[in-house]
Amino acid sequence: MLKTTFVKLYIENRTAVITIENPPVNALSAQIMEELDQTLEVVRGNSNIQTVIITGGGDKAFVAGADIKQFIDMTPQVGYDLVKSGHQIFNKIENFEVPVIAAIEGFTLGAGCELAMACDIRIAGEKALFGQPEVNLGIIPGYGGTQRLPRLVGAGKAKELIFTGDNIEASEAYRIGLVDILVPAGEALSRAHTLSAKIQKKGPLAIKAAKKAITLGLDLPMDEALELEAVQFRSLCSTDDQKEGARAFLAKEKPLFQGK
Repeated sequence: MLKTTFVKLYIENRTAVITIENPPVNALSAQIMEELDQTLEVVRGNSNIQTVIITGGGDKAFVAGADIKQFIDMTPQVGYDLVKSGHQIFNKIENFEVPVIAAIEGFTLGAGCELAMACDIRIAGEKALFGQPEVNLGIIPGYGGTQRLPRLVGAGKAKELIFTGDNIEASEAYRIGLVDILVPAGEALSRAHTLSAKIQKKGPLAIKAAKKAITLGLDLPMDEALELEAVQFRSLCSTDDQKEGARAFLAKEKPLFQGK
């Protein structure tokens, strides 16, 4: 049985909601990162779950960075190990078999912004604030920010944000592609549930295959990425869901997908 202090798991309607609760701003400590990893493993072991939502407790912050106290007297090796541990956990989110949605309100800074970027889709309330302020501490983003941010917004804009450490409002984050869906303040979680429900009406095997093709394909040369797409397409052609989808379309009915 999962026992955590700062990371809460709630499962309803095939959606796993993971909430980080560390008032006042849900900063990520080493313990919280460990609890997040444990929670992800529990979710991954539940074959009934078709979507995941990650959010922050309260409306003040999604996650406002890492716990700065852990940086005091940090040796190079400890720093390296800390970053590699974060990479492992956030990579797990990025490569999770089912879609992971970030429901964002308030401060989303440093490690919090990096956590959001590891998710498939980012939904933000209009009062959310984003930034990678690590240079103000004499360090750089270490949980994937130097790599995922330029992939989302382009190298030039990513360098501007990381070099200056400036924060940007949700509307600007939406304009540059860091946020995918912008909603009124306080409505991010509700919208995430609505999106989850919509995704769950589609073929679950197809959703998993599409995520794998997109996520892995982005880091491959085009010819290899297209081969990956072909392999994923092929894997679906003998499934019951594929037959049901075609049957329902021709019969002008809603398909009843079973994930088989």
